Amino acid sequence: MTDQPAADATARPNVARMYDYFLGGSHNFAADRAAADRVLEIFLFPETGVAAQTNRHFLRRAVRYAAAQGVRQFLDIGAGLPTQGTVHEVVRTVAPDARVVYVDYDEVAVAYARELLPDVPGTAVVQGDLRRPDDLLAHPDVRGTLDLDRPVAVLLLAVLHFVSDADDPWAAVARLRDSTVPGSHLVLSHLTLDGIAPELAERGQAIYRNSSAPLVPRTHAETLRFFTGYDLVEPGLVETTRWRPDGEPELVDSHGYAGVGVRR
Repeated sequence: MTDQPAADATARPNVARMYDYFLGGSHNFAADRAAADRVLEIFLFPETGVAAQTNRHFLRRAVRYAAAQGVRQFLDIGAGLPTQGTVHEVVRTVAPDARVVYVDYDEVAVAYARELLPDVPGTAVVQGDLRRPDDLLAHPDVRGTLDLDRPVAVLLLAVLHFVSDADDPWAAVARLRDSTVPGSHLVLSHLTLDGIAPELAERGQAIYRNSSAPLVPRTHAETLRFFTGYDLVEPGLVETTRWRPDGEPELVDSHGYAGVGVRR
């Protein structure tokens, strides 16, 4: 492919490719699989692969919900590798005219996403940084695909726990909120270590410190702050499996919180 990542970019574990491995995908390398297997060996995350599926199930439920409310534009930030139930595939079962922009900071994830989604009408793949929301929103492919004068669903699925407190992710999310119109949605899931023994938490986080991004789990209260300026959809910010279950099998709690908010 034209955007094939350099060899040195594949030698270091990449969180997007690790997630792809957890989902059972094939777009990952030996370094990613080795790091992911170390996570799976830790008692803290013995079912991480299933938890990744649980998070994906939430994405499908939330995207369908937003589409049922009339939202036809989706901005998936931290999209990673769109290989297992892509947003545009899910939403277009409800709204065939929906438009989707996939955004990721990592050049490897973007390169593979562009190969996997060539010339899909109404979609775009953009390299952008959540920590710089104004630059992200000003990208010509974002502006060319989405109309920010109409409601947009901003998807932040399992991405904010890779942004440190020092980078103030709450301010970044607030800026995204202020750049969208009332009726826009925020779809968010976030890792937590609430109730997890500190020594086990440290073992899991240590692996991610050697990957392409650190791991910053947050409490329920810290995660709830992201919804400032939004009205939370029932049942609120809850364990991922508890957000509007639809009968799809859920095998394990994801060690995470999930919620959907509507901009006031």
